[in-house]
Amino acid sequence: MSFLKKYSTLLFFFISLAANAQNQLSSQFDYANNLFKAHQYFDAVTEYKRLLFFDSKNEYAFPANYKIGEAYKSGLKFDEAIKYFSLAEMSAANSEQKYSSKIEIVKTNILRRTTDRAHQLLDEMEKTFYTGVYKDSLNYWRGWNYIFADNWKKASECFAKISPSHELKLLCDGVEKEKVSVTFTKVISYILPGAGQVYTGQYISGILSLSYNVLFGYLTINSFAEERIFDGFAVGSLLWLRFYRGNVQNAEKFAEEKNIETANKALRYLQNNYQGQKP
Repeated sequence: MSFLKKYSTLLFFFISLAANAQNQLSSQFDYANNLFKAHQYFDAVTEYKRLLFFDSKNEYAFPANYKIGEAYKSGLKFDEAIKYFSLAEMSAANSEQKYSSKIEIVKTNILRRTTDRAHQLLDEMEKTFYTGVYKDSLNYWRGWNYIFADNWKKASECFAKISPSHELKLLCDGVEKEKVSVTFTKVISYILPGAGQVYTGQYISGILSLSYNVLFGYLTINSFAEERIFDGFAVGSLLWLRFYRGNVQNAEKFAEEKNIETANKALRYLQNNYQGQKP
């Protein structure tokens, strides 16, 4: 009996010790979570890493690594964020956790504008997850990736797969409609100087460009007509051709600036006013 009593006491001791250790890990995780919620990301990372150090059974491997990834992402340390989301993926206990880790890696690549890598990851994920609720999610984040790649037409096509009237599809359509064609701007500038500037909304610049080209074109032709060959070559090569080339370059620059401003306007709206999920 004394042996059983001693054994029971020892067993109770070890059970209590294990339970106490588990309670300490749970308290440590809660403490780290509270720091994260208070946006104290540096301190939260420290506490999550402390938790992982003492978690000999790796019971918190997924949630702790995942939260460290989120903390680094919130602090704009994208390389570190991807590292810890990858660790979370390796310790995922089910497909939902694996998907969550992978999609966070995609979103982090979107934010750091490594859009080719994000597309590659989405392609890989589609082979496994392109079903059910995951299908819409993959199309959604691929659409965001195209937005950050400044391909609004492709982004619209992705959101349309979720819903033809999706808010982001309509936004992308509006941006695509408002943007101008850089190639078309250059072509019409070659045909009629100043037309490219007018097309991009730079009316005064367009009128001035047309006026200068007409003026120096007239002076060049008039010089040749009056057999002032030297004057014709001088005016034509030094002035007319200069303004003609400048007109095309100017129009191209205005088109690119207009498109950048259009895209930035939409991005500002998404950042400040859009209520849906963001990378």
